[in-house]
Amino acid sequence: MTALIRRVPSILRSNFNIRYFLSPAARRMEETGLYGCHHLKTPKGFQRIVDDAIERSNELVGYISRMPSASEIINAMDEISNTVCQVVDSAELCRNTHPDREFVDEAVKASMRINEYLHYLNTNLTLYDAVVKAEKDKTLTSEEAKRVARDLRVDFEKGGIHLCAEKKDRVSQLNVEIAKCCAQYNENIAKEPGYVDVYPASLIPKNLHNLVKPVNRSTSRGSRFNIREKGFRIVTEPSTVSAVLQWTPDDEVRKMTYIKSNSVPHANLGVLDKLIAARHEISQIMGYKSYVECALQSNMASSPDVVSSFLVELSKAVQPKAVEFESMRDFKRRKNSQQDLELEPWDEAYLARSMKSSAYNLDFSVVASYFSLSQCIEGFKVLVESLFGMKLINIPLAPGESWHPDVLKMALHQPNEGDLGYIYLDLNSRPGKYPGCAHFAIRGGRRISETGYQIPVIALVCNFSKSKYSTNVRLNHSDVDTLFHEFGHALHSLLSRTDYQHFSGTRVAFDMAETPSNLFEYYAWDYRVLKKFARHYSTGDIIPEKLVTSMQGSKKMFAAMELQQQIFYASVDQTLYGDQTLSPVDTTSVVADLRKQYTNWKHVEGTHWQTRFSHLLYYGAGYYSYLYAKCFASTIWERVCKDDPLSLETGTAIRTKFLQHGGAKDPAQLLNDLAGDGITKYQNGGIIPDVTSLCRELNLRK
Repeated sequence: MTALIRRVPSILRSNFNIRYFLSPAARRMEETGLYGCHHLKTPKGFQRIVDDAIERSNELVGYISRMPSASEIINAMDEISNTVCQVVDSAELCRNTHPDREFVDEAVKASMRINEYLHYLNTNLTLYDAVVKAEKDKTLTSEEAKRVARDLRVDFEKGGIHLCAEKKDRVSQLNVEIAKCCAQYNENIAKEPGYVDVYPASLIPKNLHNLVKPVNRSTSRGSRFNIREKGFRIVTEPSTVSAVLQWTPDDEVRKMTYIKSNSVPHANLGVLDKLIAARHEISQIMGYKSYVECALQSNMASSPDVVSSFLVELSKAVQPKAVEFESMRDFKRRKNSQQDLELEPWDEAYLARSMKSSAYNLDFSVVASYFSLSQCIEGFKVLVESLFGMKLINIPLAPGESWHPDVLKMALHQPNEGDLGYIYLDLNSRPGKYPGCAHFAIRGGRRISETGYQIPVIALVCNFSKSKYSTNVRLNHSDVDTLFHEFGHALHSLLSRTDYQHFSGTRVAFDMAETPSNLFEYYAWDYRVLKKFARHYSTGDIIPEKLVTSMQGSKKMFAAMELQQQIFYASVDQTLYGDQTLSPVDTTSVVADLRKQYTNWKHVEGTHWQTRFSHLLYYGAGYYSYLYAKCFASTIWERVCKDDPLSLETGTAIRTKFLQHGGAKDPAQLLNDLAGDGITKYQNGGIIPDVTSLCRELNLRK
């Protein structure tokens, strides 16, 4: 079901029909519905937008069936995608963020109905034949239109539309099986997040009390019975686990948390087996050896051999710096006055934080005092004004437009061009909300006439928690890094100016999509940027340069180990979806073997980390893209941004040579246009990044 919705990382795909969303009523502050869609004043409005999308799409299918000109076929296909995606993506955002259960339930129903209709569209031979005709037609002169035609054909064929009836039916069955596996995998995680109860309560540091739940149990002391002992329950969801492993001094608490978080849900072992088998079978029906080979066909990497050679090259560069592991072990031994202690996986985050704090005299609570959430939003405004000559302007939300009182709305405004796009910010944590940080593209950009442009709309969703001891939200710098990462995705969407929404914003080659987000992480670490907005929450003092220098130094500590971990993740992904000599693959054995090969950490018996690694669903065979992005972003920063990161000249280059093109141009050419020759290398028939800048940045030998 990919032909009309381009496959993109995370929750990045989306388009809302201009007829419904952000209607004039929303701008005049009249009552409207969710996201400015007047039909979404009530949950039942989802039924209406599904009906309307199907009706309009059927009209366009009928039009295409009459085989108009090549350009008209491509325009109509793009409008179908734009119309259908409004439902897919409004439902997805609502399902993940809306606190009203009735809205969520109706969004789920809408998603199911529209996905059934998408199956009809993506298996429609008339549409496929029209796309094939358009691709061959010499009158299709626009390079972007040619790329759309080619991409649509390839995506149709990935769904098996060109196969014989028997094979096509089997591919269809397998796609249904894959969708069920993905849904079940996520449902299992939601149902079984796991927990550990910790007694006494004093074992949990005070700064974590807002993340854990008070519990108690009956106990006895001497002759006294039924004394209620206080403790805490740690629900082992990702953000809580991360905080507990970083901040809890007690080894046993960290051990229990690590093991529990990596051993649930057990049911996902079977789900993952089915998912891998289904993807492998589809790939073989399509004539490929493996799912990896099939999935990489349209990426810059193009083949498993290219990815493998890249991972090997990066791994060799990292290995000499792996003495970091030994220094961490020595620190643990000195700290505990025991020379025979070995490192355990649950030690890594805690000892890394402790060693960074010690080496650079860093108090992480002091760092957080300069990064209130409101000041970080001011940082966004500094970036867009300095780099692009634009403003982020707060816009009042119309009655009914928002889904929660915490939501903010802003317009990205350029004085000569007007509003370029809109962004919703939903950044605070709350029960039932999407647990991570994500960029949801609500509506993609596209040209609707010679003078008219459908401007993009997106939402940034995060889960930043207020402390029990503070009325405002203050971020750890790792959260600031994440926030700027997501803002990089947002700028990619908002500044894109493609003719077709098919290539709008983040709809790019899979292994380039994370490059803008990784690039904007650098802005969260540069003192020239931070001094513009990072101020103490109570005194208003600018963050000291000495503190930022210490933060930068601590970042490079254990950089090699962190990179090894990413290489390990990418290798697991490539291996699980690679050539299948065993059926089913023992995923736990694969993970254990690759952990030993690529890292210094041992595998803990009984754990199965892969049952909560949802990237295997949505980034299947593509996790290496994060490492590609790190390399590309490092080179761009070094060559384009580092000397003057906030200049209009720097921003103009980023916008005009890179971001505004979305996926409409060859990705390797875009990278070379921005950063110069050598940022990419041709190897084994595919494109890999040059790793020199990243190695130099992290003091790795290359």
